[in-house]
Amino acid sequence: MSDQRPKARIAHLSGPAATIQNSPPLVTSNKARAKYGLAPRPNADGSPARFDVLRPQRLAAPVRVYVEQFSAHPLEADAADLYGPPDGYLDAAGTFQAQRQGPDDTPVYEIELRPDDGLYPLPYMARQADGAAWEDENAFPGAPAAQSRQGFYPDGSRTFEEIDRLHIVADGTGNAISALATVVFHRVLPPGGYTHGTPPEQRGVDFFAYKPHHLIALPPRPALARAVNAVQAILASGDYDGAVWTEGSPTIEETLYWLNLLVDTTLPICGNSAHRPHDQLGTDGPKAIVDSIDYIASRVWADDAGRNRAGVVMVSEQRIFSARTVMKVDARPGGYAATGGVGGVLGAVGYGDVPMLAHLPTSRHTYCSDVNVHRLPPETIGVRVGERGIETVAVPIKGADGTLLESAIPKVVVLKDVYYADDGYIPDVNREADLQATIASLLQHAPLAGIVFEALTPNGTMTSVARETLARRAIYSGIPVVRTGRGNVEGFARAARPFIGGSNLTATKARILLLAALMKLGSLPPAADPDHPTPAERDATNARVAQYQQLFDTH
Repeated sequence: MSDQRPKARIAHLSGPAATIQNSPPLVTSNKARAKYGLAPRPNADGSPARFDVLRPQRLAAPVRVYVEQFSAHPLEADAADLYGPPDGYLDAAGTFQAQRQGPDDTPVYEIELRPDDGLYPLPYMARQADGAAWEDENAFPGAPAAQSRQGFYPDGSRTFEEIDRLHIVADGTGNAISALATVVFHRVLPPGGYTHGTPPEQRGVDFFAYKPHHLIALPPRPALARAVNAVQAILASGDYDGAVWTEGSPTIEETLYWLNLLVDTTLPICGNSAHRPHDQLGTDGPKAIVDSIDYIASRVWADDAGRNRAGVVMVSEQRIFSARTVMKVDARPGGYAATGGVGGVLGAVGYGDVPMLAHLPTSRHTYCSDVNVHRLPPETIGVRVGERGIETVAVPIKGADGTLLESAIPKVVVLKDVYYADDGYIPDVNREADLQATIASLLQHAPLAGIVFEALTPNGTMTSVARETLARRAIYSGIPVVRTGRGNVEGFARAARPFIGGSNLTATKARILLLAALMKLGSLPPAADPDHPTPAERDATNARVAQYQQLFDTH
């Protein structure tokens, strides 16, 4: 990291269920248990715990401490001749003297710790209201929300402060974030909330967390509009050079691709996650955050006009992934892969030098995306079941102020086709009750709806004749259907009218693009009889599918 760059101005955007903004449970220390007459907490095998766990906390008043000389490293004393003298000595009674009084005196440094120094790792002394020790985030197993604490933070400020204060960079110093940037914190879809605020925030409405696990509350589909509107406004303010989005590791790949498609900005957006909570053994989050800020501050992303040429990216374990291709493959640090078989890792960051981009995406993104929020229409056409069969209906997409409406977000279902799927040697669509119910539900409840079928690699060829027959019924009912290959496909699912080819997107990413495409293009034109479309109706459907295919081939 270079110290010659001007400090970047970064917006931190708190996303849902962000493990990177989640701490392990605050467990009452054995020092507190001893003080209050509680039984000590042993190791898992019942043996006495060797140490108390230290948790970052704030001092309420200054305190003077004495630190033993040469205790920071096992070989400090080996180089004692290179060191200056200690501040003084402690005798056997613990009395500090400027000069050694006896051979057994301990050389020490005298330090005044002050509240304005910042956080210090200290034993956790808190107990429950009834005097019992805290063993988890819940007052007791399965406790309701009113008797459970939150492990997730309400925004990124505490995480960033702990990284600056407590995490050490390669040259032995700290302040890894503030040395590069000034950061302002925004709660877009935050993982923690103020349940006793004014007004009180509600789990699952104002904040979204996956633990305590029995109280899990994750964001609904309309939250996609809320995210786009917030990020668009923040980055359009002119106050920032870029943004860092944090979210849970299993889902961040979807949100980043959504922002890549919908947010109209020339500024960089970096995504970060963690596979282990903040401060847990082996946590990977702090490094990713610092690397993202380094990437933004470096301006390696900028073209000659200063516009972001890389789109939204995911930074993980010193690799820079394209948002279009990144996919979680395992619950471990580094557990991401680039899908699609033709790249996706754009460059590297965090090796002690300026970040590097070796490749650039050719797919359209952010300010050049054909489906960004400013290029979406005020309304489009959807379909629904009416008194005379399938009817078209106007669907508002944006409000008078140009923001995306939460009610506009389509419903797209991901289904999987497998071999040996038909129930008998003669296919019978009447036995495909699940797919029939899905189509009926979409037509009744979701005027903008689509289906992604994950089938054979690479072209998404379906092997169930009955299910393909029903998929065609959906298409001629106005519901676009995208076909993708299985899993991390390395080939390209090509167009096969009336289906949309999902290119080399995973089914998950194809769903995200189809959500945006539906708002841009509207539903397909429904046939009078979806099971027996006329040639003219087929042609009309194929013409609209071609428009969808153009988006899938370029985004």
